[in-house]
Amino acid sequence: MNAQAQDIEAGKKKAEACIACHGPNGNSQVGAFPSLAGQNDRYIYLQLRDYKEGRRKNPMMSAIAAGLEKQDMKDLAAYFASQKQARTGFKADQARIEAGAKKADESLCAMCHLGGMKGQNEVPRLAGQQPDYIITQLKAFKARERTNDAGNMTSLAQTLSEDDMVNLAHWISNLY
Repeated sequence: MNAQAQDIEAGKKKAEACIACHGPNGNSQVGAFPSLAGQNDRYIYLQLRDYKEGRRKNPMMSAIAAGLEKQDMKDLAAYFASQKQARTGFKADQARIEAGAKKADESLCAMCHLGGMKGQNEVPRLAGQQPDYIITQLKAFKARERTNDAGNMTSLAQTLSEDDMVNLAHWISNLY
């Protein structure tokens, strides 16, 4: 068995506590919680590290991450990255999808998140994400409550209206 397979298997065991919020295999069934299935392993690892070190704040996640060692974070990241993302069941509005796609083009989202919002390395996969979670994160960036992004999303979010955020969430949630 190779090291990656061991990391995935170890991560599967460690992920049992994550299911309550992030859903079976990391497929969130609640809009407030992100789906982790299919997310970039590097992104997951960095977010867990940021929660642990206080660069990203959420009372529940910060408390959970405080008890994780570096290898735990790597194992969890490997496991969730290896899972297949499922559709959320959200029924996106076609007009909002089109407006969101236009705003994403204007905002050059694909420069960082790549085409189809697939993400790369430390830039998250957004495609198919829970729309409520997308809106919450965009609002947090705009309010400068979430700052673990080197300023990129914080700057972009300043240009977004609440309607833009909803439109982007409809568009993003509809991508797979």
